[in-house]
Amino acid sequence: MQILVTGKQMKQLDQSTIKQMGIPSLVLMERAAMAVFDCLKQHFPLKKTLVVCGSGNNGADGVAVARLLHLAGYPVDLYLAGNHTSFTEEMHIQWQAAKNYQVSIVNNCRFSEYTTIVDALFGVGLSRELSGKYQALAEKINASGIPVLAVDIPSGIHAGTGQVMGTAIRATETVTFAYRKLGISLYPGSVYAGHIQVKDVGIYGASEGVFSLDNKDVSWLPARDPAGNKGTFGKILLIAGSRNMSGAAYFSSKAALLSGAGMVRILTDESNRIILQQQFPEAMLSVYEPSMTPDELSEIVRKAMDWADVVAVGPGLSTSKTAENLLQTVLTFRQSKPIVIDADALNLLAKRKDLQAQCDAACILTPHLGEMSRLAECTISDLKVHPQKFMDVFYNNCSCTLIMKDARTWIRTADGSFFLNLTGNDGMATAGSGDVLCGVVAGLLGQGMNPSKAAPFAVWLHGLAGDQAASAKGARSMKATDILSGLEAQLQKMDSQN
Repeated sequence: MQILVTGKQMKQLDQSTIKQMGIPSLVLMERAAMAVFDCLKQHFPLKKTLVVCGSGNNGADGVAVARLLHLAGYPVDLYLAGNHTSFTEEMHIQWQAAKNYQVSIVNNCRFSEYTTIVDALFGVGLSRELSGKYQALAEKINASGIPVLAVDIPSGIHAGTGQVMGTAIRATETVTFAYRKLGISLYPGSVYAGHIQVKDVGIYGASEGVFSLDNKDVSWLPARDPAGNKGTFGKILLIAGSRNMSGAAYFSSKAALLSGAGMVRILTDESNRIILQQQFPEAMLSVYEPSMTPDELSEIVRKAMDWADVVAVGPGLSTSKTAENLLQTVLTFRQSKPIVIDADALNLLAKRKDLQAQCDAACILTPHLGEMSRLAECTISDLKVHPQKFMDVFYNNCSCTLIMKDARTWIRTADGSFFLNLTGNDGMATAGSGDVLCGVVAGLLGQGMNPSKAAPFAVWLHGLAGDQAASAKGARSMKATDILSGLEAQLQKMDSQN
């Protein structure tokens, strides 16, 4: 697992290393410059390099990089876009060292002369939009078509939100130091960052930030009991589908079974009986008639819930009165069972504050941004700019685990921890993809995984399955069935690793 930090958090870590650990700023700077230098040698054409520097410590990193290139015999020019009067103490020292070593300094840039540009204009502390000469310079660099390596973060990207501050430099690759920055993990910042490398420069101790799973977290996957039976691995109830709408029930229930659950039962409208029996014979089936009274419907739901270890409700359910009665019964009689609430059930929940109050830490909600905006009573723009704030606000009314689906999916666990998922691709913006995720969450819960682990792990696994599907079929053409195939392949790989 890695920790993603904001610019403010990174500055605190930097100062802690200098003041409490006693590592001088110039030592950290030299390590950072060496990391950039190594990356340049491995991945960039160094026939002639231009290092563009600002006046702060990001610029000082860049000056140190230019010195290392020069001493190694690589042709390099140093261009100061900032002002001497604004130099930090470290920038003064690095600038003088570059002059002492006779690094070439230019006052004007002819970009056509260079094969690589190093962006050391602004770092993680940028808090205002690029304007004037800085905006013009960024636009010229982008228009040049020359490969760019960004030092720590592309200039013009906000280190905390990933937003473009007026304009920003588009990097081919970004070498970031100590911890990956939140701003180059979110869109659009991640696009501007290009390929990201996180380099150890001797700054440690991050305890605050946003968590993100990586390959080391395969160990979270529940172990299989070799003496187990189908009951051992969890019984999942999927309340899904509506009249003549069976697809969501199929995708979610199959994903639950592929994720390792022992048994899956689908509770759905009578009209879906034949197609689901033909399409997915491994699932058990319970049905209801829309003409049933609320008491009759409640009796069927409660009987199915008594059988289940985990209940998932919502995929393809509709927002009818029958669907509302189903959701109300689930939340009223759940008896502390883990519950996954998805899709149409979320839209019903948004209208029922009384039902929100019945959610607890064992409930996992999986809204996309539109559904979340209705639940949290805010705009989608609010959620994109301040996701953590509005997820916290909603938690005060509904103390659940939240999966807020987007191109970068946020997870807020019931203990207040935040995760950001970095797997997946745009091909997953396809019908049925969210139903697959619902089933994966339910399947992991059924195998005994704690909701605070099941939520981030399911999203991570779902993204890996999507990446596998994109590799096999292409992002443009992949479908939810391909994500199911990717899920199967990824779990087989994980089991072999464990």
